[in-house]
Amino acid sequence: MGLFDTERAELVQAARQLTERGLLMATGGNLSRRSPDGNGFLITPSNRDYLTMLPEHICVLDWELRQMDGPYAPSVESGLHAAVYGRRSDVAAIVHTHQVYASAVSLLKTGIPALFDEQARFLGRSVRLIPYAPSGTGWLAATVAKQVRGHDNAFLMKNHGALSFGHDVERAVHNAEILEKCALAWLLALSAGQKPGRIPLAIREIAHAKLRADAKKFGVDSEYHPGE
Repeated sequence: MGLFDTERAELVQAARQLTERGLLMATGGNLSRRSPDGNGFLITPSNRDYLTMLPEHICVLDWELRQMDGPYAPSVESGLHAAVYGRRSDVAAIVHTHQVYASAVSLLKTGIPALFDEQARFLGRSVRLIPYAPSGTGWLAATVAKQVRGHDNAFLMKNHGALSFGHDVERAVHNAEILEKCALAWLLALSAGQKPGRIPLAIREIAHAKLRADAKKFGVDSEYHPGE
């Protein structure tokens, strides 16, 4: 038996699920989760095929990004994941993808407003766009850390891809799926040449209140909504 066998298997299963559903492709993107002992996190290795990945391939890092276990180098976005965990105590799992529709929206100058009840309930008041920074850099990690305060669980990184958070791996995966649905709907609505409708403000706030309750249950962060 190795270190965190159950948690490693959970990440591999999630990666395969996302690949089979078209949200992860080739070796792009990465997944992570906090380690059960609270001393670091588990993350997918760099440049490895998700469909042939095994639990023992998952990397275990401490908060200083020192590798504690795993035969391969960790994802180049390990610093980004650590920065999010440091900022958001309610986040226990992170899914970073280059999923097609969300990535397409990341090329625009706006994020995704509250289109559906489900979106406000699980992702947040809106899906905000994080300013561009080069992939795999400390610049990107610092930029993301500044933007993810609050309780939102999905973000777009400009000209890059998407981030989805959850209080566990399953929820982070589901949030990535909800995000792709919203991104596709937003793009189709924009292509119709009319101003897309949004859910009423009162309904958005009721749904978002449930999301905030989840955040308080799994960890408490300061309320912060830049740009609103």
